[in-house]
Amino acid sequence: MKQILLFFLLFPIFVSAQINESDSLKVKASLSFTGLWQSGNVETLILRGRTDFSVRPWKKWVFKNTNSYVYQAFDKDKADSDFLSLNFLYFNPEKRFYPQILGFISTNFRREIAQRYLVGAGATYQIIQGDKNWLKASLTFEYEDTDFRQSLFNKAQFNGDSSLNTMRSTIWISGKYELFKKKMILKHQSYYQPSIEDSDNYRWQADLSAEFPVWKHLSFKINYLRTFESVVIQGQEEEDEFLTFGFTLKSF
Repeated sequence: MKQILLFFLLFPIFVSAQINESDSLKVKASLSFTGLWQSGNVETLILRGRTDFSVRPWKKWVFKNTNSYVYQAFDKDKADSDFLSLNFLYFNPEKRFYPQILGFISTNFRREIAQRYLVGAGATYQIIQGDKNWLKASLTFEYEDTDFRQSLFNKAQFNGDSSLNTMRSTIWISGKYELFKKKMILKHQSYYQPSIEDSDNYRWQADLSAEFPVWKHLSFKINYLRTFESVVIQGQEEEDEFLTFGFTLKSF
């Protein structure tokens, strides 16, 4: 464990690559890790890892996959052990308007989610098109199945069943901007995801970052992540925030 901690402390890498599916490259990939360790009166360990991958299996199709893992422990008590896999299949993403199919799988230790999956489809509109600067908005519709480890929630109408199923709609906004002759790169990816069937069941997330290139494939990075879920296990907070400092490493 000490060797692992030393690796993360001396070589932290945090990637939120936001691979642009509209790029012309056939294959793009990135691998990342970040870590934080504190000892003394309180011992804290945070490890985060992520892979980003996109490929063009056919001329007009792009498949994009992002897998991420978060582990946190306080005084050796596990607080988080979460996995998330995002999968998209796009058709003609070079166009200003293009359709997509998506599938998500996730787990969340803190929120006691044994498994959650979403499948759906929608479309993306490129408000600003470009390689250096881009802004996109998407609207998708999904079926969600979430299996909790408990059946008592902060909202009484959901009590009694540990499995919650619903239809959702999602509004996505994402973008990238190169400033000061590429000395600073701003990125953001946010979504709002209400249930179509129940107005009390919704969630949102905002992921913001600033990168400062060191070399062609390496940048110093500041990342801020904020998440909210309206339906959680009784006694839990609805909102989480993460502020991370590290480096971005990519192959493109």
